[in-house]
Amino acid sequence: MERRDFIKTAGTTTLAMMAAGSLSNCDSPSAKKQKQQTATGKPSVFMTTAITPESLLAIYSMTGRHLKGKVAVKVSTGEAGNQHYLSPDLIKELVLSTNGTIVECNTAYAGKRLKTEEHREVAKEHGFTAIAEVDIMDENGSVSLPFPEGKHLKEDFVGANFKNYDSWLVLSHFKGHQMAGFGGALKNISIGIGSSSGKAWIHSAGKTDNVDELWDNLPEQNDFVESMAEAAGAVMKAIGDNVVYINIMNHLSIDCDCNGNPAPPELDDIGILASLDPVALDKACVDLIYAADTQRSASLRQRIEQQNGTLILTHAESLGLGSRQYELVDINT
Repeated sequence: MERRDFIKTAGTTTLAMMAAGSLSNCDSPSAKKQKQQTATGKPSVFMTTAITPESLLAIYSMTGRHLKGKVAVKVSTGEAGNQHYLSPDLIKELVLSTNGTIVECNTAYAGKRLKTEEHREVAKEHGFTAIAEVDIMDENGSVSLPFPEGKHLKEDFVGANFKNYDSWLVLSHFKGHQMAGFGGALKNISIGIGSSSGKAWIHSAGKTDNVDELWDNLPEQNDFVESMAEAAGAVMKAIGDNVVYINIMNHLSIDCDCNGNPAPPELDDIGILASLDPVALDKACVDLIYAADTQRSASLRQRIEQQNGTLILTHAESLGLGSRQYELVDINT
């Protein structure tokens, strides 16, 4: 099935909802309705094929959740040399509308974002400090978030500044990933919010939180992917309902923004998707990849399958973090 047909089949026209005022940034009755599951019991995943600052604002509003207090905007600032990270020009208006602070954590691998000062310089070079304050959250170390339900991880280590924020806008560049298969909302709140030591903890499936020991303690692939889901669960328990998840499907390389020399995208840009359920959101994005042109999506599909990337969705669902069933709501006008 081609992507256009997939959207037409799965989507629901929302012009009536727009006319009713559900695009306002407030918890109006119509907005509160959007928070709930659909009549089918499935979470809503909103989608637009337009990738513009205006459509980003619109899709955020469609979720019906107005983020309050001190808002953290979790994005990847991109490794030095990478050109596929989310453009600051694209996200600026949404970040400003929430009065958000862009948050990141240091990496667990050699590069320009391993240490805070160099990481901050990369964020500046990539244009993020020009649109908002940037907080490298593990500049002051880590804090532990418990997750007793985990099979591999009973706790997760995130940047110590995590505790300074009331609400979270998880703004993810959906793309491939050399270790995880793909990266979306779940990866962004697990590895993305993990401190440098927390990243080592997740990547090793709980064997070590020492970055220097990480690469000698890599686990079975499935254990790593499940550990990402469990780390995401720890973060989700900590932030509760004070979160909106948005995935932007552009520059669809098979490699992550953490790669300083990523493979060029072979697939056309797809659009922006948003939900209050990160499992449903990531599943919808994966489904759109598989509904795309089979030749141009071949490399990305192969990357996902080689790394058993969709295991993060099934494991997250088994932990009660969300649903792989969803209703795709097309907000194109």
